[in-house]
Amino acid sequence: MAVQHTDFDVVISGAGLVGLALAAELGRDGFRTAILEAREPLRDWPADTIDLRVYAISRASQRLLERLGAWPAIEPLAQPYRDMRVWDAGSSGEIHFDSAELGEPDLGHIIESRVIERALLDVVESLDSVTRFCPARLQGFEAGDGEQKIALEDGTSLTAGLLVGADGKQSRVRDLAGIHVQVSDYAQQALVAVVTTEKPHRETAWQRFLPSGPLAFLPLHDGRCSIVWSATSDKASALLALDDEAFCHALGEAFAYRLGHITHVGERALFPLQGQSAKNYVQPGIALVGDAAHVVHPLAGQGVNLGLKDVQALAKTLHSAREQGRRPGALPVLRRYERARRGDNQLTLATMSGFKQLFGSTLAPVCAARGLGLKLFDRATPLKTQIMRMAMGLGGAHGDRF
Repeated sequence: MAVQHTDFDVVISGAGLVGLALAAELGRDGFRTAILEAREPLRDWPADTIDLRVYAISRASQRLLERLGAWPAIEPLAQPYRDMRVWDAGSSGEIHFDSAELGEPDLGHIIESRVIERALLDVVESLDSVTRFCPARLQGFEAGDGEQKIALEDGTSLTAGLLVGADGKQSRVRDLAGIHVQVSDYAQQALVAVVTTEKPHRETAWQRFLPSGPLAFLPLHDGRCSIVWSATSDKASALLALDDEAFCHALGEAFAYRLGHITHVGERALFPLQGQSAKNYVQPGIALVGDAAHVVHPLAGQGVNLGLKDVQALAKTLHSAREQGRRPGALPVLRRYERARRGDNQLTLATMSGFKQLFGSTLAPVCAARGLGLKLFDRATPLKTQIMRMAMGLGGAHGDRF
């Protein structure tokens, strides 16, 4: 087979949600963009099934999806959540967030990963400036004269001013670039499943902090809930091994029966939990986005929203560089992207790790102080409002940037 040579402004390795969003953003801005996909994505599925991977999409992320033209295909399968209730199993502390108090129609949406990816793929395929290589796997790359020479496993050769690693927490781009990653092992696994509850979810996202880890119930568009039960590895494995009836009983008890009994559970799966932070997000001709750059604990559902903030920051940086006649892979250009995102990502990583430690303590004084703190925070309406608006991407330095 003849070796194919193709020139691009940007090559994106990884066609998950973040990689597709970046391809759509850059493609719409006229950058000659290639995206590498390891396998053909899922485009169709039975109507009564729910993806085990769901995301709490913030209002800021929704605006990005709207701007990219993906939202009309997503919205019919998106479940808005208008309230959020967080409470502590080790104390009487509880917090209630209400979208009406913010003057907003909702706090965000719970959406299946595959729904977002399919909508973004449709956008990408409509853009003449974007080329998909699928199936395609990165074999290696080397720096040339102001460009990256990129080799794929099938023998295809590409050149680009910038290679972006959007290839997840086991990023091959990051590894080949020799970028060190700091890993924090939470010694937990997340058990995910879709469940049916006796009572309706009331368009509310629920989270209970247990000593072994947080338990979240996320409302779905078909009336069911997606659960994310983070627990010590031994406990998570034991929960996975239970039969359906015993698991439903254990889940209802852990959730204090807020939605009544759990009447049905579907497929269950475990995912190990780690915090990760790349020492550098960029090198000459290389940039990392999403999980390739940072991974946070899922207890606040911010991981994918941070990745989409990376997309917006990198796209804005490259747009400005082009207007100034600068190469997309120039290190001073890429440093601007890194400065724009590292602080926000590091703060979120530290905050999530801190919450895990705080709510994992069973010491009586800590539990008492924790409960009092939650009660005081719930009454501090201006502070609570500010925190919630920042989480939604509607206020604060990071929410207003893009």
